[in-house]
Amino acid sequence: MCSEHVIEVNNIQKAFGTKKVVRSVSLAVSKGEIFALLGPNGAGKTTLLKMMTTLLRPDSGTIILNGFDTITQSRQVRQQFSVTNQTAAIDQDLSARENLRLFGRLNGLSAKASRTRANELLTDFDLNQSADQKLATFSGGMRRRLDLAVSLVGKPRILFLDEPTTGLDPRTRTQMWHAIQKLVADGSTVFLTTQYLEEADQYADRIALIGHGQLIASGTPSELKAQVGGQQLQLTIANQQQVTQAQTICETVLQQPVRVTDQTIIGPLVHDDMADITVILNQCQLAGITISDLQLTAPSLDDVFLKMTVGKN
Repeated sequence: MCSEHVIEVNNIQKAFGTKKVVRSVSLAVSKGEIFALLGPNGAGKTTLLKMMTTLLRPDSGTIILNGFDTITQSRQVRQQFSVTNQTAAIDQDLSARENLRLFGRLNGLSAKASRTRANELLTDFDLNQSADQKLATFSGGMRRRLDLAVSLVGKPRILFLDEPTTGLDPRTRTQMWHAIQKLVADGSTVFLTTQYLEEADQYADRIALIGHGQLIASGTPSELKAQVGGQQLQLTIANQQQVTQAQTICETVLQQPVRVTDQTIIGPLVHDDMADITVILNQCQLAGITISDLQLTAPSLDDVFLKMTVGKN
């Protein structure tokens, strides 16, 4: 194992019956890195995560965490990481403070250290005012914040997050990421799956795209965007009823599909061909379509995801 790599996945394969779910996936994650794994539903993300956390045994290949093999040294491997899944693991009969202290002791902290750590996390996740209340009074978002706080109690070397912010409001998501960044600043490594592409774009050092169990591409957000290339045309249509007609014009001229968000049409310019813009504007004018705004932007991670994963799920 490379001394810089905390996680090494080498030619991992997994099938359920005749269905191949993960196909020869290899990747490496460095210490102190936030690494995001993105892909459509059913692409193999959760299956790969389960193999990395010793919940599933791969059919072939090796996974090394902090120098330990997940097959032959599973006990040592489980001491290297914490994991937050999509469902909560907190004890419903305890308060938030009691949950955090309990998990602190389970992580080997002294009574004093577990109290200190609990207080830190209650502050980080804005749970101080509800710290001693019954969990029956907690909203779904508060329960999710507590579950995330519990996973950070022991300041794990490696933190696996499986869609951790699903269903959280923007404020809570920001709080969670501040806590994670503090952990990373202390040397921990984060492996993340998420449906929020803007999160991966903003917080991940590197990203891997997976589709139909195969690794499609990997790199920094900037590197992945560069692979898509070109500028994006954003055309906002004044009249909602004319959006479909304008979409047809754009797809005909650009000769490829475009995305529609509310009344804004977004499509790639091939080789930054400005002549296409002129043709689109002329055809919209002839059709009586009113354009309220036109912009040229760099491709987003959404564009990367859609282009590279189309037909891969």
